[in-house]
Amino acid sequence: MKLVGGILLVTFLFIDPGKIGRINTLKSEAKEAFHAKDFKTAITKYKYLVDSMGVNEEEVTMNLAHAYFQAQDTVNALNTYLPLTQSNDAKIKSLANQQLGVLSNRQSKLEEALNYFKQALKAAPENEDARLNYEMVKKKLEEQKKQDQQKQNQDKNKDNKDQKDKQDKKEDQKDKKDQNKDQKDKDQKDQKDKKDQEKKDQEEKEKKDQEKKDQEKKKPGEEKKDNKNKDKKEIPPSVSDKLKEMQMSEEKAKMILEAMKHQEIQYLQQNKRKATKPKDRGKPDW
Repeated sequence: MKLVGGILLVTFLFIDPGKIGRINTLKSEAKEAFHAKDFKTAITKYKYLVDSMGVNEEEVTMNLAHAYFQAQDTVNALNTYLPLTQSNDAKIKSLANQQLGVLSNRQSKLEEALNYFKQALKAAPENEDARLNYEMVKKKLEEQKKQDQQKQNQDKNKDNKDQKDKQDKKEDQKDKKDQNKDQKDKDQKDQKDKKDQEKKDQEEKEKKDQEKKDQEKKKPGEEKKDNKNKDKKEIPPSVSDKLKEMQMSEEKAKMILEAMKHQEIQYLQQNKRKATKPKDRGKPDW
Protein backbone atom coordinates (compact mmCIF):
# COMPACT_ATOMS: atom_id res chain seq x y z
CA MET A 1 0.00 0.00 0.00
CA LYS A 2 1.39 3.40 -1.05
CA LEU A 3 0.22 7.00 -1.69
CA VAL A 4 0.40 8.22 -5.31
CA GLY A 5 -0.99 11.71 -6.29
CA GLY A 6 -3.10 11.85 -3.16
CA ILE A 7 -4.66 8.47 -3.98
CA LEU A 8 -4.01 5.52 -1.74
CA LEU A 9 -3.23 2.44 -3.75
CA VAL A 10 -3.34 -1.03 -2.24
CA THR A 11 -1.22 -3.70 -3.86
CA PHE A 12 -1.89 -7.33 -3.09
CA LEU A 13 0.80 -9.99 -3.38
CA PHE A 14 -0.59 -13.06 -5.03
CA ILE A 15 1.20 -16.45 -4.67
CA ASP A 16 0.82 -19.01 -7.40
CA PRO A 17 -1.00 -21.96 -5.89
CA GLY A 18 0.76 -24.25 -8.34
CA LYS A 19 4.19 -23.11 -7.05
CA ILE A 20 3.15 -23.70 -3.47
CA GLY A 21 2.03 -27.19 -4.40
CA ARG A 22 5.32 -27.80 -6.19
CA ILE A 23 7.32 -26.61 -3.14
CA ASN A 24 5.39 -28.88 -0.82
CA THR A 25 5.85 -31.83 -3.19
CA LEU A 26 9.63 -31.25 -3.34
CA LYS A 27 9.82 -30.98 0.45
CA SER A 28 7.97 -34.26 0.80
CA GLU A 29 10.11 -36.01 -1.82
CA ALA A 30 13.33 -34.69 -0.26
CA LYS A 31 12.21 -35.84 3.19
CA GLU A 32 11.34 -39.33 1.90
CA ALA A 33 14.72 -39.60 0.13
CA PHE A 34 16.51 -38.54 3.31
CA HIS A 35 14.72 -41.17 5.42
CA ALA A 36 15.45 -43.73 2.74
CA LYS A 37 19.15 -42.75 3.10
CA ASP A 38 19.16 -41.61 -0.52
CA PHE A 39 21.13 -38.55 0.50
CA LYS A 40 22.17 -37.68 -3.06
CA THR A 41 18.49 -37.30 -4.13
CA ALA A 42 17.65 -35.44 -0.95
CA ILE A 43 20.49 -32.97 -1.57
CA THR A 44 19.30 -32.42 -5.16
CA LYS A 45 15.71 -31.66 -4.13
CA TYR A 46 16.59 -29.47 -1.12
CA LYS A 47 19.11 -27.57 -3.23
CA TYR A 48 16.45 -27.06 -5.96
CA LEU A 49 14.06 -25.68 -3.37
CA VAL A 50 16.66 -23.14 -2.14
CA ASP A 51 18.31 -22.16 -5.43
CA SER A 52 15.52 -22.50 -7.99
CA MET A 53 12.30 -22.19 -6.03
CA GLY A 54 13.63 -19.36 -3.82
CA VAL A 55 12.68 -21.08 -0.58
CA ASN A 56 14.45 -19.21 2.24
CA GLU A 57 13.36 -21.31 5.19
CA GLU A 58 15.83 -22.21 7.95
CA GLU A 59 14.23 -25.65 8.29
CA VAL A 60 14.88 -26.44 4.61
CA THR A 61 18.46 -25.11 4.93
CA MET A 62 18.99 -27.26 8.04
CA ASN A 63 17.68 -30.37 6.20
CA LEU A 64 20.03 -29.62 3.29
CA ALA A 65 22.96 -29.33 5.74
CA HIS A 66 21.92 -32.65 7.35
CA ALA A 67 21.85 -34.30 3.90
CA TYR A 68 25.38 -33.02 3.16
CA PHE A 69 26.45 -34.25 6.62
CA GLN A 70 25.08 -37.77 6.04
CA ALA A 71 26.64 -37.88 2.56
CA GLN A 72 29.97 -37.05 4.27
CA ASP A 73 30.30 -33.90 2.17
CA THR A 74 32.08 -32.09 5.01
CA VAL A 75 32.82 -28.84 3.21
CA ASN A 76 29.24 -28.19 2.02
CA ALA A 77 27.83 -29.36 5.34
CA LEU A 78 30.01 -26.91 7.26
CA ASN A 79 29.21 -24.03 4.90
CA THR A 80 25.47 -24.75 5.18
CA TYR A 81 25.40 -25.14 8.98
CA LEU A 82 27.51 -22.02 9.63
CA PRO A 83 24.91 -19.33 8.71
CA LEU A 84 22.35 -21.11 10.91
CA THR A 85 24.47 -20.41 14.03
CA GLN A 86 23.17 -16.82 13.75
CA SER A 87 19.52 -17.89 13.77
CA ASN A 88 17.03 -16.28 16.11
CA ASP A 89 15.54 -19.70 16.70
CA ALA A 90 17.36 -21.13 19.75
CA LYS A 91 16.81 -24.76 18.74
CA ILE A 92 18.10 -24.22 15.20
CA LYS A 93 21.07 -22.20 16.51
CA SER A 94 21.88 -24.88 19.08
CA LEU A 95 21.57 -27.73 16.55
CA ALA A 96 23.78 -25.92 14.00
CA ASN A 97 26.52 -25.38 16.62
CA GLN A 98 26.17 -29.01 17.76
CA GLN A 99 26.66 -30.34 14.22
CA LEU A 100 29.65 -28.08 13.64
CA GLY A 101 31.12 -29.46 16.89
CA VAL A 102 30.67 -33.01 15.58
CA LEU A 103 32.42 -32.08 12.31
CA SER A 104 35.32 -30.46 14.22
CA ASN A 105 35.63 -33.50 16.48
CA ARG A 106 35.86 -35.78 13.42
CA GLN A 107 38.76 -33.65 12.22
CA SER A 108 40.43 -33.93 15.68
CA LYS A 109 39.95 -30.20 16.23
CA LEU A 110 39.06 -30.73 19.87
CA GLU A 111 39.37 -27.15 21.09
CA GLU A 112 37.14 -25.93 18.26
CA ALA A 113 34.63 -28.76 18.82
CA LEU A 114 34.45 -28.01 22.55
CA ASN A 115 33.67 -24.36 21.79
CA TYR A 116 30.84 -25.27 19.35
CA PHE A 117 29.26 -27.62 21.92
CA LYS A 118 29.52 -24.88 24.54
CA GLN A 119 27.67 -22.43 22.19
CA ALA A 120 25.05 -25.10 21.54
CA LEU A 121 24.39 -25.42 25.29
CA LYS A 122 24.24 -21.65 25.72
CA ALA A 123 21.58 -21.45 23.00
CA ALA A 124 19.57 -24.40 24.37
CA PRO A 125 20.64 -25.79 27.76
CA GLU A 126 18.12 -28.62 27.32
CA ASN A 127 20.10 -29.98 24.33
CA GLU A 128 21.29 -33.24 25.94
CA ASP A 129 23.13 -34.42 22.83
CA ALA A 130 25.24 -31.26 22.89
CA ARG A 131 25.87 -31.75 26.64
CA LEU A 132 27.01 -35.36 26.21
CA ASN A 133 29.25 -34.39 23.31
CA TYR A 134 30.66 -31.51 25.35
CA GLU A 135 31.60 -33.82 28.27
CA MET A 136 33.02 -36.45 25.92
CA VAL A 137 35.23 -33.99 24.03
CA LYS A 138 36.32 -32.29 27.27
CA LYS A 139 37.50 -35.62 28.69
CA LYS A 140 39.13 -36.51 25.40
CA LEU A 141 40.90 -33.17 25.33
CA GLU A 142 42.19 -33.62 28.90
CA GLU A 143 43.52 -37.08 28.03
CA GLN A 144 45.15 -35.71 24.91
CA LYS A 145 46.82 -32.93 26.89
CA LYS A 146 48.00 -35.49 29.42
CA GLN A 147 49.39 -37.67 26.63
CA ASP A 148 51.01 -34.64 25.01
CA GLN A 149 52.63 -33.78 28.35
CA GLN A 150 53.85 -37.35 28.79
CA LYS A 151 55.18 -37.37 25.24
CA GLN A 152 56.83 -34.02 25.86
CA ASN A 153 58.45 -35.42 29.01
CA GLN A 154 59.53 -38.54 27.14
CA ASP A 155 60.97 -36.44 24.35
CA LYS A 156 62.73 -34.29 26.93
CA ASN A 157 64.09 -37.40 28.69
CA LYS A 158 65.13 -38.81 25.34
CA ASP A 159 66.85 -35.56 24.45
CA ASN A 160 68.59 -35.59 27.84
CA LYS A 161 69.61 -39.21 27.33
CA ASP A 162 70.83 -38.49 23.81
CA GLN A 163 72.74 -35.51 25.15
CA LYS A 164 74.21 -37.64 27.94
CA ASP A 165 75.12 -40.42 25.50
CA LYS A 166 76.70 -37.84 23.26
CA GLN A 167 78.64 -36.38 26.20
CA ASP A 168 79.69 -39.87 27.37
CA LYS A 169 80.82 -40.72 23.86
CA LYS A 170 82.75 -37.47 23.68
CA GLU A 171 84.40 -38.21 27.04
CA ASP A 172 85.18 -41.78 25.95
CA GLN A 173 86.81 -40.45 22.80
CA LYS A 174 88.77 -37.96 24.91
CA ASP A 175 89.87 -40.73 27.31
CA LYS A 176 90.87 -42.92 24.40
CA LYS A 177 92.76 -40.04 22.85
CA ASP A 178 94.52 -39.36 26.16
CA GLN A 179 95.36 -43.05 26.50
CA ASN A 180 96.76 -43.13 23.00
CA LYS A 181 98.77 -39.99 23.77
CA ASP A 182 100.09 -41.51 27.02
CA GLN A 183 100.99 -44.72 25.19
CA LYS A 184 102.66 -42.73 22.46
CA ASP A 185 104.62 -40.69 25.02
CA LYS A 186 105.62 -43.91 26.78
CA ASP A 187 106.74 -45.49 23.52
CA GLN A 188 108.73 -42.37 22.68
CA LYS A 189 110.32 -42.36 26.14
CA ASP A 190 111.14 -46.07 25.91
CA GLN A 191 112.65 -45.50 22.49
CA LYS A 192 114.67 -42.54 23.78
CA ASP A 193 115.87 -44.55 26.80
CA LYS A 194 116.85 -47.38 24.49
CA LYS A 195 118.79 -45.03 22.24
CA ASP A 196 120.45 -43.40 25.26
CA GLN A 197 121.46 -46.83 26.60
CA GLU A 198 122.78 -47.88 23.22
CA LYS A 199 124.75 -44.65 23.01
CA LYS A 200 126.10 -45.18 26.51
CA ASP A 201 127.06 -48.78 25.70
CA GLN A 202 128.72 -47.62 22.51
CA GLU A 203 130.66 -44.92 24.36
CA GLU A 204 131.82 -47.44 26.97
CA LYS A 205 132.87 -49.85 24.24
CA GLU A 206 134.75 -47.11 22.41
CA LYS A 207 136.40 -46.10 25.68
CA LYS A 208 137.52 -49.66 26.36
CA ASP A 209 138.77 -50.04 22.81
CA GLN A 210 140.71 -46.79 23.14
CA GLU A 211 142.21 -47.89 26.45
CA LYS A 212 143.22 -51.15 24.87
CA LYS A 213 144.86 -49.34 21.96
CA ASP A 214 146.60 -46.96 24.34
CA GLN A 215 147.88 -49.95 26.33
CA GLU A 216 149.24 -51.58 23.17
CA LYS A 217 150.99 -48.35 22.13
CA LYS A 218 152.64 -47.83 25.50
CA LYS A 219 156.50 -47.36 25.27
CA PRO A 220 158.98 -49.84 26.79
CA GLY A 221 160.26 -47.16 29.16
CA GLU A 222 156.77 -46.69 30.43
CA GLU A 223 156.44 -50.44 30.89
CA LYS A 224 159.73 -50.41 32.85
CA LYS A 225 158.42 -47.51 34.86
CA ASP A 226 155.26 -49.42 35.46
CA ASN A 227 157.27 -52.44 36.53
CA LYS A 228 159.32 -50.21 38.78
CA ASN A 229 156.18 -48.85 40.28
CA LYS A 230 154.98 -52.41 40.57
CA ASP A 231 158.14 -53.41 42.39
CA LYS A 232 157.74 -50.42 44.56
CA LYS A 233 154.26 -51.52 45.37
CA GLU A 234 155.51 -55.03 46.07
CA ILE A 235 157.72 -53.89 49.01
CA PRO A 236 155.98 -55.10 52.10
CA PRO A 237 154.79 -52.50 54.57
CA SER A 238 157.08 -53.93 57.30
CA VAL A 239 160.19 -53.44 55.13
CA SER A 240 159.09 -49.94 54.30
CA ASP A 241 158.81 -49.18 58.00
CA LYS A 242 162.34 -50.55 58.62
CA LEU A 243 163.72 -48.38 55.87
CA LYS A 244 162.17 -45.35 57.46
CA GLU A 245 163.81 -46.27 60.79
CA MET A 246 167.18 -46.54 59.00
CA GLN A 247 166.50 -43.21 57.30
CA MET A 248 166.91 -44.91 53.94
CA SER A 249 164.63 -44.32 51.00
CA GLU A 250 163.01 -47.14 49.15
CA GLU A 251 164.79 -46.10 45.99
CA LYS A 252 168.19 -46.38 47.64
CA ALA A 253 167.28 -49.72 49.15
CA LYS A 254 166.32 -50.98 45.71
CA MET A 255 169.64 -49.82 44.28
CA ILE A 256 171.50 -51.73 47.01
CA LEU A 257 169.42 -54.81 46.35
CA GLU A 258 170.04 -54.53 42.63
CA ALA A 259 173.80 -54.19 43.23
CA MET A 260 173.81 -57.21 45.54
CA LYS A 261 171.81 -59.15 43.05
CA HIS A 262 174.27 -58.20 40.32
CA GLN A 263 177.25 -59.25 42.43
CA GLU A 264 175.56 -62.52 43.23
CA ILE A 265 175.05 -63.20 39.56
CA GLN A 266 178.75 -62.48 38.81
CA TYR A 267 179.82 -64.75 41.62
CA LEU A 268 177.74 -67.58 40.33
CA GLN A 269 179.05 -67.10 36.81
CA GLN A 270 182.68 -67.20 38.06
CA ASN A 271 182.10 -70.37 40.03
CA LYS A 272 180.57 -71.96 37.03
CA ARG A 273 183.62 -71.23 34.90
CA LYS A 274 185.94 -72.67 37.58
CA ALA A 275 183.92 -75.85 37.76
CA THR A 276 184.22 -76.44 34.00
CA LYS A 277 188.14 -76.09 33.95
CA PRO A 278 189.98 -79.54 33.22
CA LYS A 279 191.27 -81.34 36.31
CA ASP A 280 195.04 -81.88 36.65
CA ARG A 281 195.49 -85.64 37.07
CA GLY A 282 198.88 -85.33 38.64
CA LYS A 283 197.63 -83.36 41.49
CA PRO A 284 195.53 -84.56 44.30
CA ASP A 285 191.93 -83.57 44.44
CA TRP A 286 192.52 -81.50 47.43
